[in-house]
Amino acid sequence: MSDVSAQIEMASPGAVVGEHELLGELTVEVQKERIVEACRALRDGPSQYVLLSDITCADFPDEPGRFRLAYELTSLATGARVRLRTWAGALDPEIESVTSVWPGANWMEREVYDMFGVRFNGHPDLCRILNPLDWDGHPLRRDYPIGGEEVQFSDAV
Repeated sequence: MSDVSAQIEMASPGAVVGEHELLGELTVEVQKERIVEACRALRDGPSQYVLLSDITCADFPDEPGRFRLAYELTSLATGARVRLRTWAGALDPEIESVTSVWPGANWMEREVYDMFGVRFNGHPDLCRILNPLDWDGHPLRRDYPIGGEEVQFSDAV
């Protein structure tokens, strides 16, 4: 078990599901119910992962959890980087917002919501950020229909 996983386990026992390292990058998978505790443990712990540089999502329709979220963290004290991963669920994908840990997560979570439809509980203003507010669907889902979309804003072309 890495120091990062141990740090999370010390603050939230049972939160770590697994970990692996590839090409020098450590990825720690945590339970979705413990994502805020895990993030807070890494931010406030000795390694000081104070920078959340990105939140990304990927759609795996054949997986039980379907939407996999990745939180990219950097320690400004040591320069170390780690990726936290968790699954949001398939039918009604939702997870706790980490804006209470890093206020900068606000727009990243809105982007994931807009493009994938993953809801972030406790987000201060969860609404679309890239598409128009009345847009139907979430364009980066694998089941989103491709082609046949009318070009919007055609008067500006």
